[in-house]
Amino acid sequence: MSEIRGKFIDKISNHQPIISDGAMGTMLYSRGANPDVCFDALNLENAELVAQIHLEYIAAGSNMIQTNTFGANRFKLTQHGLADKLKQINTAGVEIARKAVEQSGKDVLIAGDVGPLGVRIAPFGRVQLEQARAAFAEQIAALASANVDLILIETMADLYEAVEAVKAAREVAPNLPVLASMTFTRDNLTLLGDPPAKVARKLKDAGADVIGINCSGGPNQILNLLKSMRERVPDARYSVMPNAGWPHQVEGRIMYPAGAGYFGEYALSFLHEGACVLGGCCGTTPAHIAAMAKAVEDNPQIEVNEIVFESIDVNGDSNESTAQSPTRLAEKLKNGNFVIAVEMDPPRGLSTHKLLAGASLLAEAGADVIDVADSPMARMRMSPWAVCSLIQSKVGIETVLHFPTRGRNLLRVQGDLLAAHALDVRNVFVVMGDPTEIGDYPAANNNFDLVPSGLIKLIKQGFNAGVDHAGSDIGQPTSFFAGCALNLNPADLVDEIKKLRRKLSAGSDFILTQPIYDARLVSRFLETYESEFGKLQIPLLVGLLPLASVRHANFLQQEVPGIVIPNQTIERMRTSGEKGAQTGIAATVDLIEQIRPLVQGVYLMPAFHRYDYAAEIIEAIR
Repeated sequence: MSEIRGKFIDKISNHQPIISDGAMGTMLYSRGANPDVCFDALNLENAELVAQIHLEYIAAGSNMIQTNTFGANRFKLTQHGLADKLKQINTAGVEIARKAVEQSGKDVLIAGDVGPLGVRIAPFGRVQLEQARAAFAEQIAALASANVDLILIETMADLYEAVEAVKAAREVAPNLPVLASMTFTRDNLTLLGDPPAKVARKLKDAGADVIGINCSGGPNQILNLLKSMRERVPDARYSVMPNAGWPHQVEGRIMYPAGAGYFGEYALSFLHEGACVLGGCCGTTPAHIAAMAKAVEDNPQIEVNEIVFESIDVNGDSNESTAQSPTRLAEKLKNGNFVIAVEMDPPRGLSTHKLLAGASLLAEAGADVIDVADSPMARMRMSPWAVCSLIQSKVGIETVLHFPTRGRNLLRVQGDLLAAHALDVRNVFVVMGDPTEIGDYPAANNNFDLVPSGLIKLIKQGFNAGVDHAGSDIGQPTSFFAGCALNLNPADLVDEIKKLRRKLSAGSDFILTQPIYDARLVSRFLETYESEFGKLQIPLLVGLLPLASVRHANFLQQEVPGIVIPNQTIERMRTSGEKGAQTGIAATVDLIEQIRPLVQGVYLMPAFHRYDYAAEIIEAIR
């Protein structure tokens, strides 16, 4: 081992944490850099701007800064017509960082920053492994010849690519330490499905001196990933550089929610779990780094958590079971929040503009989750998986997928579940579904292989345990949060509770009810249930369908089975005349206030797609 590598490893092995810098791209963008240009070319075009950012991070407490060369490889530079300036750009990046360090007068390491190539690598792309390694070697050689102190390979989403980058570094810069860092998706896997333990072992075996986790989500996710890696590969050294939370769009701008103080709090947790290099990624600023540096400085005696190594094979291609974070709906219900869910129907055609506009309105009003129905009234509509995915990606609010058993055999049920989970739709509401004879296609298949309690059991005791209905391994357990249906006004309440008990035994996580108009139905159910089985142990969200007019009320009362509207409510609607909708909204708000102490939330079903009515109700009760 070279003297440079030896000194670096001795330092981090003696638990002298290195504080890296934060985002370069975020800072450049905030200073007016055009996001469509090559940021690496600023090393030649605006060295003063790059140097100023380096100096700000050093002043904040960074004792390691990264060169502005994240995209300075042949493939990415070719897209900007700059491939012939590869060595010049990388050399300039090192020189700018070196001058900033000299100007600061501090002892700061310079990490040669190497990002992904921006192309797909075989076997999932056309760029062969040897071509990828050659491209990495070209950039790393340029950085090494400019005298960086270490090579930082970061934000890798493809484990094949990361391994080739590490091998390239070991070949062309054997005397330099190598830190190799991967990024993970919300489900704690890489973009190609590799679990953190496998990533840690493969990078260590390839020759990385430090194994990193960067980008991904915020500090909480990266802390969990760090624990997972270190439990399986305890003899490695680790680096963490989280984003400032999951990004979201506000008025056309990408914003990151996690503040500097939050990063300071997590710095100590990272050290306790064995990280030796701390920094930030997208959305982080000198303020985030300053908070981390101060936390480390104020707590010099943090002890590293000792863990017991459990030998598990992580070298195979199968996905190791990786615990996923709970859905936001699950967290809110667990924390005792009063949750507001709103139902939306998928469109009958291709256009989703009105749907997304309605979802945005509801999100802005304060809804916690959007429930997406599946072929309500057995009428043909767009697939609810697509609608859930669109709402989550375009609007940023979580969804609940209605999942009827009717019309699906076992093959389709399981395939549809996998599809939903792959789209990050993990809240599901299991129902029987409307019979096809009442809808657009009365002769369509009306059969089913599973009743709702059976489907809930398949989800909670099968898929969430990593096996299908036949007991075969599905590779990685799902993390569905599954709800069941309840009628608060059935013909036989005892029988309804008996059905509910089967759903609870199968593993239901929450309950959504059919719409009611009388708060006494909630009290009656809870008292009856508690007298026999004790207090209900899972969250109950009561269904409410705001009335729009007396005609609407009469229709529901006369033609929709299971709905009973008190006479005084109908009379209230009758006397309201043209203000029926406002009366219906007020009646719904009154009902919510009556049942609020008894339940964990409400499930609004706005009639006639009047999402503005639902928004008005939400704003009134928030």
